[in-house]
Amino acid sequence: MIRGILFDLDNTLLDFMHMKRVAIDAAVSAMVDTGMPVPHEEAFREIYQLYEQVGIEHQEIFQLFLKQRFGEVQYKWLAAAIIAYRRARDGVMVTYPHVRATLVELLRRGLKLAVISDAPRLNAWLRLCQLDLHHSFDPVVTFEDTGHRKPSPMPFERALERMALKPSEVIMVGDWPERDMVGAKQLGIRTVFARYGDVKGVTKSGADFEIDDIGQLVQVLDRIEFGQPLADQFEPIV
Repeated sequence: MIRGILFDLDNTLLDFMHMKRVAIDAAVSAMVDTGMPVPHEEAFREIYQLYEQVGIEHQEIFQLFLKQRFGEVQYKWLAAAIIAYRRARDGVMVTYPHVRATLVELLRRGLKLAVISDAPRLNAWLRLCQLDLHHSFDPVVTFEDTGHRKPSPMPFERALERMALKPSEVIMVGDWPERDMVGAKQLGIRTVFARYGDVKGVTKSGADFEIDDIGQLVQVLDRIEFGQPLADQFEPIV
């Protein structure tokens, strides 16, 4: 019997990569508008190349970009970038369709819900609070809680310990097969691939189930509970 669900955060509950692209685009436009002599597309590309080196959660990416490009930080450009980034981010940070309704239904069924994220602790909580999802999850396990990132089993073990549940009693929902699916399966946790959040063009997720809408998670639970045969397709959510 399933008693709990583990969720990845970014690209599972919220469209993180869309938010990031829009925010970076706004930041670059602000720097160009305040006099930075770099074409927009060139600066945008260089910032994403830096992200590939230092990680998408790097908190001083604009300082790093300016130092690399000009040898120093022009604070007029930096300040404009930070303000534009924050405004754009706050304007487009939203949950995927049907997230709220699905969480309400899961909680109504008495399920325990947790988040396991590789994001820094504060960043994860800021996103959850901004989306007003912070009351739905307990625990929220981030990198600082174990010092290990998925697919290490340690974040999953920490979540299970705090939920007082066994691997057979939970399922893991995530968008990154190499981290979310592999990490969960090491402990015998059933997995659900959030194909709607896939930005890598995954063809084989290795998950037990694949869903195109988070609302289909309810159908996954029903199939597990009632021993229904697995199927390639779920009913669409309208």
